[in-house]
Amino acid sequence: MRIKIYSGFIILLLCGTAAKAQHGLNSIYSAYGIGDLETRDYSRNFGLGSTGIGRRHSGYLNELNPASYSALPTQNFMFDVSLKAQQVNYSGSGISQSAGDINFKRLAIGFKAAKFWGIGAGISPFSTVDYKLLNQQFVIGTGQPVTATTTGTGGFNRAYISNGFQLSKNFSVGVSTAFLFGPLNTTQYIGSDSLQTQHNRYGFKPNFTAGAQYAGKISKDWQLGLGATYRFQTKMKLQEKLDIVDQNGTSLYSKDQDPSFFTLPAEYGAGLTLTNGTITWVADYRHQLWNSLNEKGATYSYQDGERYSTGIEYTLKRQYYNQTFEGAVLQAGFAYNKSPLVVSSTQIKDISGSIGMSLPSKNGQLRYYIGLEAGQRGQTGTALVKETYVNAIFNFSLRDIWFFKRLSQ
Repeated sequence: MRIKIYSGFIILLLCGTAAKAQHGLNSIYSAYGIGDLETRDYSRNFGLGSTGIGRRHSGYLNELNPASYSALPTQNFMFDVSLKAQQVNYSGSGISQSAGDINFKRLAIGFKAAKFWGIGAGISPFSTVDYKLLNQQFVIGTGQPVTATTTGTGGFNRAYISNGFQLSKNFSVGVSTAFLFGPLNTTQYIGSDSLQTQHNRYGFKPNFTAGAQYAGKISKDWQLGLGATYRFQTKMKLQEKLDIVDQNGTSLYSKDQDPSFFTLPAEYGAGLTLTNGTITWVADYRHQLWNSLNEKGATYSYQDGERYSTGIEYTLKRQYYNQTFEGAVLQAGFAYNKSPLVVSSTQIKDISGSIGMSLPSKNGQLRYYIGLEAGQRGQTGTALVKETYVNAIFNFSLRDIWFFKRLSQ
């Protein structure tokens, strides 16, 4: 039975990876810097507005705060995989269209290494580059306009190992060691020209996030949780290569360019949780220190980014052999994100609402989670596009008892 379950997860992961290649979404906002930075969490936090810095829970893997891994149950091995389906409508000056996409978003494992020590590891997207720009250019000597096309693809992934340590009954700390890596590719051609100019960049850099959590009772039934995180600043070196290729993909000219640099700023966050085991309220705040870090472009710049989010969860209990276990879980959340990207003197803002539901399998080993989110990013105007979107998240979480030593007869 265990082999069948694991095989199903592998097939699901392969399907998600294949779906990622069939992208149909484009966002002009991913053309800047290292692309669209991921601000959502694709675990059970999704339906809560991706909120959970202050939450200490033994039932799922919470990468929003590495200190939370110390709460993982002993002798349990946990495995998570998430897929995202998205539908976006674009509107702006002379623009009215829609697109859809399915992508792999999360693969994670976690277990308790010692009574005081929990470990999590996984991989998820960190940024996304996916855009196509068309503009008119005039060829010298003809006076005739031709269409110049620029496309961008790629983005950074985040592979991480996180450790959480319980220092006392109420206090835990943790650190997440991540490796950011991936390609940032730009392709340009004019008219029907079969020659393409490709600027291919690649980066790899470690990045660290520290976290702390406090959890304690404030009354007989209610518990308070407080959390804080700090992601350290990282200066990224991007290796770049120039290629000119023909329509068959044959390289006609290739040259290594001087490397470029991009500074990913520090980010700090704080979270609050209030729960009685049935009703849980969570709230988070995150702040990214972008001011004065990166050079300004002709039409864009950066300033400090902020994200506010909150959510409420209701948990149904069920009985099994005179013990109480977590049954169905219902969620609702809200998020307001002020992106650090400023285009045409306008800071890009993202407002969304979300709901989520988690259901256990009959034996409790597997949980199925679906989250829905609807929102709007950007606005119409010069060099601006309004994106109205609906996201659906499908998460499957396996919990199995490992490291169990049978008693001799």
